[in-house]
Amino acid sequence: MGRAACQNPTEKVADRNGRVYWGSGQTKMLRFTKRADYGLMAIHYIAAHEQLGVASAKRIAEEFGIPPELLAKILQRLAKQRLIASQNGPKGGYVLARRPREITVGQVIRALEGPISIVSCLEDSDCPQIERCNLRRPVQKIQAAISQMLDTMSLAELVGEDVPELLAIKS
Repeated sequence: MGRAACQNPTEKVADRNGRVYWGSGQTKMLRFTKRADYGLMAIHYIAAHEQLGVASAKRIAEEFGIPPELLAKILQRLAKQRLIASQNGPKGGYVLARRPREITVGQVIRALEGPISIVSCLEDSDCPQIERCNLRRPVQKIQAAISQMLDTMSLAELVGEDVPELLAIKS
């Protein structure tokens, strides 16, 4: 189905300035980007194998099938934020810059993606619905809960066998 034949009105959105945004036709709710996924996989690998010493970018890329160029950029960002440290040389690679319990998932995500935001209107007032929106406060609560979860879960928890139960679902 082409864009002109789009039958779903939620796939086409225009802002106050007349800019049109098209949906992808797929629902993608609260998902990490590939960069965040790969970054978490890489730093988890480094933490889980820290007893072996440095982890090379090549080894991580091969382990997870991550394009080496993309992984290099991800590891550079993590190193720039001092979450990992690079060691040069023929037997070089990456190690954690701090203990696993001192690095949170939220820190990793922010190092790679910037501020965590489930909707753009919380920091961008260019939303066409800003004057009428009745969901701003509830979305802020959801945002705070997600941030708190990511900021309290450490790499040590991810590496451990007993990843804690995250949320108790109320019946």
